[in-house]
Amino acid sequence: MTEGKPVRRRHADTTRQALIDAAAGLFAERGYDRTTVRAIADRAGVNQALLFRYFGSKTALFGEVMANDGRRRLRETPPERLLESALRGLLDPAGDAPRGDRSLEVFLRSAGGEDEVADTSRRLSEEYARTLARLTGEEDAELRAALVLAWLLGIGLTRLVVRQEPLAGADPERVCRLMLDASRTLLEGLA
Repeated sequence: MTEGKPVRRRHADTTRQALIDAAAGLFAERGYDRTTVRAIADRAGVNQALLFRYFGSKTALFGEVMANDGRRRLRETPPERLLESALRGLLDPAGDAPRGDRSLEVFLRSAGGEDEVADTSRRLSEEYARTLARLTGEEDAELRAALVLAWLLGIGLTRLVVRQEPLAGADPERVCRLMLDASRTLLEGLA
């Protein structure tokens, strides 16, 4: 192995992460359909060809963004804290997770897009629902989890996309407390 290879690898990892970070920000701001490969590459400070080299397509990069943020939260968060973590990440994306978890915002702005994108979003949503469903012993656990997730998505849509008051400007702590208190009636295992 030559001395240059480790340096090149570190550069490749840095470039790859820069593309993921740039895409996450742009997908959250504009949605999937209105985010161009050129815009992602420009924000990452790299040539567009590198996006295709590392990911193959914008759709594959979108899947990576969703996987990075959403699945990291699933792996690292105990089920009883998952809703609170996702809600706090939505209400204050920069404050909750490393580099800011914007997966829910990306999901909201991209839902209903291309089939592959919709499939990626749907699979991640199903993973969250399965995890949350474990927080109740009721027969309709899946329905209860789906209702809580729908509420979470509704909060995100109203606050981040529509920017409707009073929710858009509400104190994140108050929103979090109110939603978690109400959600415990459906998922009694929430912390």
